[in-house]
Amino acid sequence: MKKKGTIYLIPSVIAPQTAQSVLAPQVLAVVKNTRHYIAETIRESRRFISSLGLGLTITNLDFTQVTNNTPHQEIKASLEPAMQGHDIGVLSDAGCPGVADPGAQVVALAHKIELQVVPLVGPSSLLLALMASGFNGQSFAFNGYLPIDTKAARHALLSFEKMARKQNQTQMFIETPYRSDRTLALLLQTLGAETKLCLAKDITGTQEFIKTKTVAAWRTSTPQIGKAPTVFLFLP
Repeated sequence: MKKKGTIYLIPSVIAPQTAQSVLAPQVLAVVKNTRHYIAETIRESRRFISSLGLGLTITNLDFTQVTNNTPHQEIKASLEPAMQGHDIGVLSDAGCPGVADPGAQVVALAHKIELQVVPLVGPSSLLLALMASGFNGQSFAFNGYLPIDTKAARHALLSFEKMARKQNQTQMFIETPYRSDRTLALLLQTLGAETKLCLAKDITGTQEFIKTKTVAAWRTSTPQIGKAPTVFLFLP
């Protein structure tokens, strides 16, 4: 029986020009020896691989794009090279694939058809933000994105805050960068004054800013986040 290929979950950088400081040698070795990729966005994945300076010819690599709307049969087809014995790398646009990322669908199907899945070590903005927040790292919840509607977002925040208070559970979420300042304003309007809020902006990047204060303290001195990727965490 022909040996099946391995599915490698390859972390990408979460800030530009940081590959040499945040990626393990194992990641570079896998990329150098992999020809088939499943990408969240093909253009971003090509750019990432090119930035590693491994001497690869990008046009010789095979890329398939998988999004949250990709049909099941197309995801299955993207794994066909592994069924033929070729390794496949799964890439997110930023950070670790499979976490807040359509790569999770690929991984789920890979397990179903009995392909080996190997996660590689790399930067995760969620884990790094949790580490630096000073909040409970033994009980936490990642809630993805808040609803776009202001009323629904406020209701979600109050629900998360109630849960956090009841279970001493850190609440985490992310936002599309251009909505970060709007989200911060909403947090400061909605959460209790003594709730602790951590802003983790541009993690590993040149503008990295990670700070925890009470909501009351943030209200007296509110920073401008701009369009930098940010993780929001809070705990009453």
